[in-house]
Amino acid sequence: MDDLENLEYLGLVSKIASEIENHIGVADKTLAEFVINTHAEAKGLTDFETKLKDVGAEFPRSLVESIDRLILTLHPKYKKGAAPAVRDDDDDDDDKSRKARVFRGLAIPDKEVDDPTMNNPLDDAFAELEDLATLAPSKSTQRRDKPADRQERSRDRRSRSRSPYERSRKSHRQDRGYEMDFGDADFRGESRYSSRKRDRDGDTAYRSSKKIRSDDDEFRRPPTPELDDEPVLYKIYDGRVKTIKDFGAFVFVEGLKRPQDGLVHVSQLTEGRVNHPSDLVSRGQPVKVKVIKVDGTKISLSMKEVDQRTGHDLAPSARITGANMQALGTSSAVPVVEDAFSSRRNGMRKRMTSPERWEIKQLIASGVLQKKDYPDIDRDNVDEEGRFEEEEEVEIELTEEEPIFLKGQTQKSLELSPIRIVKNPEGSLARGAQNSLQAAQERRELRQQEAQEKAAKEAEKVDLSSQWNDPLAKQRQFASDIRNARKDLPPEPVRKMPTNTRRVQNRTDLSMKEQRESLPVFKFRSQFLEAISANQVLIVVGQTGSGKTTQLAQYLAENGLTSENTMIGCTQPRRIAAQNVAKRVAEECGAVLGREVGYTVRFDDKTSPDTKIKFMTDGILLTEMLADPMLSRYSAILIDEAHERTISTDVIMGLFKSKTLKLRPDLKLIVTSATLDSASFSKYYNAPEFHIPGRTFPVEIMYSREPCDDYLEEALTTVIATHLEEGGLEGGGGDILVFLTGEEEINTGCQILEERMKALGDGVPELIILPLYAALPEDLQARVFIPAPPGSRKVILSTNIAETSLTIDGVFVVIDSGMEKTSSFDPRLQMDRLQVTPISQASAKQRAGRAGRTRAGRCLRLYTEAAYEGEMTKSAVPDIQRANLSSTILTLKAMGINDLLNFPFLDPPPAATMLQALEELYNLGFLDDDGFLTRSGRRSSAYPTSPALAKTLIKSAEMQCSDEVLTIASMISGTDSVFYRPRDKAEEANKRKARFNDSTGDHLTYLNVYRAWQKSGFADQFCHENFIKPRNLRSVQNIRKQLLEIMQRQKLPIVSCGSDTTRVRKAFASGYFRNTARKDQEGYKTLVEGTPVYLHPGSALFGKNAEMIMYLSILDTSKEWMTLCSVIEPKWLPEVAPSFFKVAPKNQLSKRQKAERIQPLHNRFAGEDDWRLSAQKRAGRGGGGTWG
Repeated sequence: MDDLENLEYLGLVSKIASEIENHIGVADKTLAEFVINTHAEAKGLTDFETKLKDVGAEFPRSLVESIDRLILTLHPKYKKGAAPAVRDDDDDDDDKSRKARVFRGLAIPDKEVDDPTMNNPLDDAFAELEDLATLAPSKSTQRRDKPADRQERSRDRRSRSRSPYERSRKSHRQDRGYEMDFGDADFRGESRYSSRKRDRDGDTAYRSSKKIRSDDDEFRRPPTPELDDEPVLYKIYDGRVKTIKDFGAFVFVEGLKRPQDGLVHVSQLTEGRVNHPSDLVSRGQPVKVKVIKVDGTKISLSMKEVDQRTGHDLAPSARITGANMQALGTSSAVPVVEDAFSSRRNGMRKRMTSPERWEIKQLIASGVLQKKDYPDIDRDNVDEEGRFEEEEEVEIELTEEEPIFLKGQTQKSLELSPIRIVKNPEGSLARGAQNSLQAAQERRELRQQEAQEKAAKEAEKVDLSSQWNDPLAKQRQFASDIRNARKDLPPEPVRKMPTNTRRVQNRTDLSMKEQRESLPVFKFRSQFLEAISANQVLIVVGQTGSGKTTQLAQYLAENGLTSENTMIGCTQPRRIAAQNVAKRVAEECGAVLGREVGYTVRFDDKTSPDTKIKFMTDGILLTEMLADPMLSRYSAILIDEAHERTISTDVIMGLFKSKTLKLRPDLKLIVTSATLDSASFSKYYNAPEFHIPGRTFPVEIMYSREPCDDYLEEALTTVIATHLEEGGLEGGGGDILVFLTGEEEINTGCQILEERMKALGDGVPELIILPLYAALPEDLQARVFIPAPPGSRKVILSTNIAETSLTIDGVFVVIDSGMEKTSSFDPRLQMDRLQVTPISQASAKQRAGRAGRTRAGRCLRLYTEAAYEGEMTKSAVPDIQRANLSSTILTLKAMGINDLLNFPFLDPPPAATMLQALEELYNLGFLDDDGFLTRSGRRSSAYPTSPALAKTLIKSAEMQCSDEVLTIASMISGTDSVFYRPRDKAEEANKRKARFNDSTGDHLTYLNVYRAWQKSGFADQFCHENFIKPRNLRSVQNIRKQLLEIMQRQKLPIVSCGSDTTRVRKAFASGYFRNTARKDQEGYKTLVEGTPVYLHPGSALFGKNAEMIMYLSILDTSKEWMTLCSVIEPKWLPEVAPSFFKVAPKNQLSKRQKAERIQPLHNRFAGEDDWRLSAQKRAGRGGGGTWG
């Protein structure tokens, strides 16, 4: 072993010795080396344990497994790179066995999933009872059970039986609530088994008659009253007045397992004004009360809503569900359940200090604030003894416990690192990306400075005094409001668009039939049909422009592969590609889009029962395979652009190989790929390749002589030079395509190009500047296909969407920046990072091919040839190896696939990413202690959202705020932002957006936007007035409708919380508890890893001092920006995520407090406590010291 391996080995010895000491109290490194040597001689875990016992080392089984895991993970012999050059099947089996021993949580045996189409009426009835039980969980149970949803997990473990009926029956018989409600004699009191046992012991007749008599006595005896663990909201209890105060009466509530008092406020005693509570009630008087609010241990009661004679509820509307409301003929479709003592509009109930209360009263008296916003300003927060109650600060910290099925396998136990997505982090491309980010930041700051100077000049022209002196002035402004330009994202530039928009459909004079026959794939039509009829799986290798995307599905349909009940499915990696290809194929077939030819993308379905060719995203096909693994509705599946290797594509190909193709021998699978990856697909399926040559023209590739420091500046300079030097404008051709990284960069580039073209004057040819990215509206995207007028040229600034998803004719020059934005998940930091990284060589070839579509062209690469050869990977890292796999693993678990190590991935994902996903699902309550799916986990798999958002939707029904959460979740799930900021009206757009801002954050801001649009009758005029995109809001409306259907299908109540919006933020905290941050000196720090993060300038909380917030995601650009933020309270986190957070002990410092504690410098001459201020004060009393 070399020096590095020796160090690794010594580290392993130290870890083994520490592990042995923790278990048996023996610290001996010689013993640890002996154990490592014994492990090397053993053939497996069982043999290792046997050898240890033979020499007298009877270690516990848990210690043996822990040592085995540590050796297999950290020993230099087993690390990457120590494997032999030539491997056989036995070596692969050994590797799988070794990984299964290290990562037991990834090798859980698969289990069959019940057919979702088989519905049992008894199962449905029991499910409804279970839903009712879960809507009101016991808080004492939540505090007692440390892991989340412990009762639900244990119930799911008990319910793993073959028959759905048996599982449901067994599960509900073991539920204590079921026993109490239905009183089944088989499940309480004496069992049949114990009765038969006594009969066998003797005296059968006497005991039987005695049992009958006792049963008769039991029927005559009044029933035992049921006792609740916790007070149930809106339930009526008997009580007795305990104490009478000026502000109300404290009542002892009967019917609870533990004694508890509640407050009947003076306003809840009776209708009308009450001088003093003693006028109506007396101490010890029996009363009937209704629970109207439960806040921890505090209970608010009402007497005026209960008939004191009969005990009937006089105000039952607050606890009636939506179905009952409709039955009673109520006009409102969504019931409102609101607390009786809701304080402010946003539910902020933190007690104010006396100075704060006095200040707010003064502001109300002066007219600045309205008293209706502070209904409890005159109400004291007191306990039953009449003392003031102060708000208690809660210090929280992370739990150190690991899930049982992942013990010793997570980041806390093993040294796991993320996969590297950049080949050479120190190369010229990586340095260029960093330099470009710094240049972008400088440009952003320069624009902000110019905007502030412009605003300051405008402020000097405004006469503010006249506004404040005029009592009829409509608008009154402060000088600071005008001077300070808002620090926000760069505005969307004004684009110069061509006027001949009608020419978009007339790019050629050929008929539709002639266009189809002119494609290269047409010559191979018969050979393709023969190949697919002879093989179940076919790998089609087609170059760009061959026509494989639009023609292959039509050839299969024309050949009679569809029938009355089946169709052909075609997947695309992007939704825009699926929509555009479906429109083109429908146009070629002469069909109406949505009938014979249709598409289905996330939250948008344009298909019908008559559809024969269906285009969809790969995520939609994966969702359909969850419900129907055999894909019985399809006769053929075409996976297009498989070389892009999205997560869904990799999982679909694995499911086809492991299950679907074996169950459906008649199903045809066609995989289309670029030339570079075709061999791996062919080897994976053991299938033949079918090559289709593309119609391309020669492309001249030119490299940069030296590495560029700012690729955006270099690209813009190259655009203007090419436009001025190249000819060919007479025919309207010679367009330029520039590949950049993102929306902000493209908008900045468009703005700079417009300014420079204006500076050149009118003597230069016209340059039409067009952006292209996925978030751009469809009507603006369609303009890139419009031919440029004669005498002008188009320049298209695009992301990698134009690399494969869209084909633009007329491009003569391609300018390749060599960069793209890549999203990668860091399991150590527990967050996604959107980084600018170098592209792969395969992407570079695809980009160069865009210049040779209709004529010979050129590709100008803004990087050196050495960087292309030495710093770019041959192909991009698959998404499955660099992304968060929580949704993917949840889908696999829902299909019964638990053995993730043996699942046939084309490229297996890192173990660290899979383990992190399992831990996240466990903390969300979707997995039980054995690693199997819980009931809520199976529910969440039906939502086309992230697991965190699915948990939020499910939890909102329990918290009675599902109507609001449903709206906000729809706004979050939309692909694009609903706001836009035109450059010439940026300040006005900011002011319009600020009207909807909520003081608690962006979640309720989104809710305000949707409700205002709803109040306007969903009018487009409202959107235009408030700088909102109407198309995006209509998309949100469609998303909400689909999510609502899923919740109704799962029988989750749709209830509004009214003005008590605290529940909305608490529901989101139940799903996004990981995405929380605490206020720090400069910005914020995440609670999980302590990573510095910052509020996004576009947030409603920007510039405000919120102590703790939750966020949706982190945008990693110049800083780590938190997007979509809202204020939360620390005490919520242990309630909504008890398996992840806990309340720190009060008698000792928390981890955060220990880290922030200031340690005094060591002074060997001073005593232990001499550094304290009290010691300094005592020392100075006699001699005129510091305090003397």
